[in-house]
Amino acid sequence: MRVVPNATARALTAAMSLVFASAATTSAQIQASAAASAVPQGSQATVRALTVDEAVRLALEQNVSLQVERLNPVIQDEIVSQAQAAWAPSLFGTTSFRDASNPPNSFLSGSTDTLQTRLLSAEAGIEARLPWGSQYRVSFDTARSTTNNEFSNFNPELGGGLNLRFIQPLLRDRQIDNPRQQLVVSKRNREISDITLRGTVVSTIRTVKNAYWDLKYAMANLEVQRQSLDLARQTLKDNRTRVEVGTMAPIDIVEAESEVARNEEAVIVAEAGIKQAEDALRALIFDPATPEFWTMTLDPVDAPIMSQPPIDVDGAVRTALGKRTDLLQARKNLDTVDDNIKYYKNQLLPQVTLQADVNTAGLGGTQFLRGAGFPPPVIGEVDRGYGKVLGDSFTFDYPTWTFALNVSYPLGKSTTEATLARTRIEKTQGELSVKNLELQVGTQVRNLGRNVNTNLKRIEATRATRQLNERRLEAEQKKFAVGTSTSFLVFQAQRDLATARANELKAIVDYNKSLVDFEAVQEAAIAGGGVSIAGTAVR
Repeated sequence: MRVVPNATARALTAAMSLVFASAATTSAQIQASAAASAVPQGSQATVRALTVDEAVRLALEQNVSLQVERLNPVIQDEIVSQAQAAWAPSLFGTTSFRDASNPPNSFLSGSTDTLQTRLLSAEAGIEARLPWGSQYRVSFDTARSTTNNEFSNFNPELGGGLNLRFIQPLLRDRQIDNPRQQLVVSKRNREISDITLRGTVVSTIRTVKNAYWDLKYAMANLEVQRQSLDLARQTLKDNRTRVEVGTMAPIDIVEAESEVARNEEAVIVAEAGIKQAEDALRALIFDPATPEFWTMTLDPVDAPIMSQPPIDVDGAVRTALGKRTDLLQARKNLDTVDDNIKYYKNQLLPQVTLQADVNTAGLGGTQFLRGAGFPPPVIGEVDRGYGKVLGDSFTFDYPTWTFALNVSYPLGKSTTEATLARTRIEKTQGELSVKNLELQVGTQVRNLGRNVNTNLKRIEATRATRQLNERRLEAEQKKFAVGTSTSFLVFQAQRDLATARANELKAIVDYNKSLVDFEAVQEAAIAGGGVSIAGTAVR
């Protein structure tokens, strides 16, 4: 059995560290170990070097889920426009024709035969609501009628008139009505959609960064597993040499071959882990329509952070209480409840409305001039054209003014009172929910702050464990060389060293992911942020 000297052990340790050392070295190692084995024979895959910042930028530009979320504010804009349409003016118009035949029922009916009247009328105008609850209506009507009534002074008769109406609520619906309440709610929902989008952006950035470090860990883990495989193969080679010279029984080769097979399996699993992590990252940062979406090889070139100054947990809690999207959304929902309370309180007031109408009249057509007697005979005609009708109407020569005060008040308890009582309870419930959420946010931030410190300490602990396992393996190899140890103990030491190396890599990656989580939790809720613990050792 060949003894691995200190220089060789240090070389293995350095090889593992180089995976996280620099962008150039990482790229060379990963491409030599992972990319080549994943690309089919005769094909060349595009290698895309990625920094963390570039991965985040690509995700913000191309992430499909984020593109879906960005449409929600646009939808809310249309809902706001829909609410504002309640004040849009509306044009209306109508026309009708009436042909009436009536029997004469009096000598004053104007005809001894069938009394015939034909009327063609039309009306057109505009009506709308005003922002302070008022309503107005402006219209102009016109008509032309013919009759065989001998007593009619105009035949045909032309008529027309200008009609103005204004309605103003004095109590209920004056300060707020249903259209204004719907507009306020829609604008509030528009603000909430922006907050939700910001939370989605923060969550996406966090997911992308964590996926980046997961891929980084998967690639580094492959290097660790290959180092263990190389060590097992060297042991197998040394054992075969010893069997050939007669210093070792052939049965000992079986155990070495088993160890090689076990490490080969670990390498295969680690290679699969790289592809899974790579697919997870590519799905987050690229549009599926991107050329070579599935064939592109991703190369994360940024080295993870190994340490940084202590974090300010109390400052992070204050930041989260002011910026967390779930808190902002809950407070916006409370504002909406306040608006609903204001509306329902207004609806409990009596319905008192002031209505003012102004109607003008104009008359024209062929006017009969009559003399004395009964029935008065027609002695001449005067043609009064439609211009006279318009003149009478728009100069208010014959106005009619109408003012009305309408009052209504329901007797007994109305549904609005019950709705108002329920909404007030919902407000109290919402205020308590916000307090509870603030407590959860503070707890979540503090937990993740402790997670950062714990993972930083894990780096030091796992580094020390790895160094001790390197020394232990070296000692076992020396003892085995002089016959005071067994191959089982050597292989056990190799396995423990591989586990220690993987745990050190995991601690480094967990530390970087906990930094990502700690940064994200100050702006948005993250899944499991309140109960997550620092990483789990690899076994």
